[in-house]
Amino acid sequence: MFAAWGRFVHRHRWLLLGASALVLGLSLAGLMRGGRLTAGTVGATEAARADRLVKRRLGAPGEQSFTLVFQHRTWTANEPRFRAALRRALAPLERDSRVARIESPLSLPPALAAGMTSADGHAVLATVSLSGAARDAQQAYRSVRAEVRPGPFHVLTAGQLAFMNDLDQTLESDLHLAELVSLPLALIVLAWVFGSLVAAALPIGVGGLAVVGGVAAVLALSWHVGMAQYTLNVVSLVGLGVAIDYSLFIVSRFRDALGGGAPVEEALARALSTAGRAVAFSGVAVGVGLTGLLFFHGSYLESMGIAGAIVVAFAVLFALTFLPALLSILGPNVNRGRLRGRHAGHGAVWKHLALWVMRRPVAVLIPTLAVLFLLGVPFFRLKVAAADVSVLPENAPARLGYQALAREFPEEAANRVLAVVEFPSGSALTPARIGALYDFSRRVARLPGVERVESVVDLGPGLDRAAYQRLAALPPRARPPAFRLGARELVGGNVAVLRLEIRGSSDSAPARRVVAELRRHRAVGDGHLLVGGGTASDLDDAAFMRERTPAAVAWVLCMTCVVLFGLLGSVVLPLKAIVMNLLSISGSFGAMVWIFQEGHGAHLLGFSPRPLEPALPVLLFCLVFGLSMDYEVLLLTRIQEDYRAFRDNTRAVAQGLSDTAGIITSAAAIMVVVFAAFGLARVVMVKAMGIGLALAVLLDATLVRVLVVPATMRLVGDWNWWAPKPVARWLAAVRLRHAAAHGR
Repeated sequence: MFAAWGRFVHRHRWLLLGASALVLGLSLAGLMRGGRLTAGTVGATEAARADRLVKRRLGAPGEQSFTLVFQHRTWTANEPRFRAALRRALAPLERDSRVARIESPLSLPPALAAGMTSADGHAVLATVSLSGAARDAQQAYRSVRAEVRPGPFHVLTAGQLAFMNDLDQTLESDLHLAELVSLPLALIVLAWVFGSLVAAALPIGVGGLAVVGGVAAVLALSWHVGMAQYTLNVVSLVGLGVAIDYSLFIVSRFRDALGGGAPVEEALARALSTAGRAVAFSGVAVGVGLTGLLFFHGSYLESMGIAGAIVVAFAVLFALTFLPALLSILGPNVNRGRLRGRHAGHGAVWKHLALWVMRRPVAVLIPTLAVLFLLGVPFFRLKVAAADVSVLPENAPARLGYQALAREFPEEAANRVLAVVEFPSGSALTPARIGALYDFSRRVARLPGVERVESVVDLGPGLDRAAYQRLAALPPRARPPAFRLGARELVGGNVAVLRLEIRGSSDSAPARRVVAELRRHRAVGDGHLLVGGGTASDLDDAAFMRERTPAAVAWVLCMTCVVLFGLLGSVVLPLKAIVMNLLSISGSFGAMVWIFQEGHGAHLLGFSPRPLEPALPVLLFCLVFGLSMDYEVLLLTRIQEDYRAFRDNTRAVAQGLSDTAGIITSAAAIMVVVFAAFGLARVVMVKAMGIGLALAVLLDATLVRVLVVPATMRLVGDWNWWAPKPVARWLAAVRLRHAAAHGR
């Protein structure tokens, strides 16, 4: 089938090039239109439900607001000139229809205004809430923030909108930097591999087409489906890696066939019947790995799985259409631009190494497995936490704003757990419900780790339970201003919110104990309690991942077995391939925890150590498992060819490794270069993803493929090729028909 496709491409090469140009044009149009990327969220958790309930009932959620910190070295907030300058600074925002509300010392009663003024009086806060949906607020943020007139103040910005804006800008610049670094380095490696500038440029072109198509598809989908900002970086990282590797395989086989004297059409048919077949199966295997992310329905991992599968499909599509059409046109000119010093093939070296390993398989296997196990040990110390401002570079405006907030207004920057009480119907401000909220507030205030409680029943020390109930019984207009303001901020219809200020960070043990204790007792009067906030989100996201990971892993493993069985006709080899991939993954996971969580090399790599994001291990597993199949498919299909020819397992393994080790090493070098370039990113998750993938590929192409694979295949012997007798007979009949059709 693939040989016939190669001949079809040769006959219709200009048509296929035209179709590729059309796809490129549509992709560029999609890029110009842009998209609406969002924060990475997990929507199917209690914390997410609590946050949605607060947004729906109270309005002006954190995702639609930002905080301005106005600082002056000598002026204080009680001076008329300070207040006049603050009024001028905020005046343009007051006139902007996109601004729903501004809270500052200028608009609040004196008792509450004091809470928005620093202890030394040289700094004040202003909270700006934008109207519309969260996506609209995110798009409007930059222009609204630009309207602030600093005047004599040093103005810093904090809050969710500021964080999302800086994260978006940093991810975009990281993506451009990674592509700027990785593409030239990949071109250098390809030029070294091929010794020809023309041949080296072809995989870069395919990689560019795949990434442009994948990014355009993600942006188009983002108008209808939630797509996290990280998705574009994942698409670029995966698309470049696989597209360049696939092109490397096909161009190498095409040049080998030309070098053997085959005409262009026959060389193309041979290249696609071997390397093209491996590329197609590898693309399916990578896609299978990425479909594991679809098990995380309701989270941003699902959209990343869809986006990853799309860019891999583009990589396979262009590798099997655009690339062979171009090769058909170029023919022998693919070798143009020859370079001196091109490395010679070292097949004999790899063959001797494979034979050396197979003569002492146990002696090689035990220390190699021990090294991989030791590399994976730190993974047992894994901690997870959602992204916060610490994932941004140290000089990011939102991070500087948060640091100023924590320094000048420690209560505002403190970690808070949200206790959200939903009553069946009616208002939460009835005397009976206010009494229940009062009792609940006093109970949670006594929990270890709780510093302070903010709620409609915690407005001052002089009010007791009966006093709050009397206030609730008054008509709304007759209630005191402080009670009305507290009700506006913390009560919406049948929902009341209590903010618990917790000692320590969101991932601290006291904060996690408070969340666990709150969830032990759900009833608050006739209301039901939901717990939200950063700590609850971390715990719920981690639990969400744990619950779905076994099914996702089982799916990926089973489907990989099915794909490899269809390719190789062996029961043993797919199982062995899975074990090999797991070894690569374990080593990279351990190194990732050792580096990014425990901080080894933090100064060198430029990041702040912190727990890993809950989605990162799952995302890396699906990516690494799929990408590792590239080399597994290429190596095992070549070994299979030699085994069928000679029926000698040892000879087939040695010859297969000799034939493919050079190309696998070159492909791995390209992937390591591409992935390591993403390690230059300033956002910690992208940096960790790039370095984690680079380490996994490096381990896979060295220790695993060169040492573990030949050692295990030698120990298993002819059982490598075992299949049930009916299946074996059917496969033999298929091979006979294939040979007869080709006159062999």
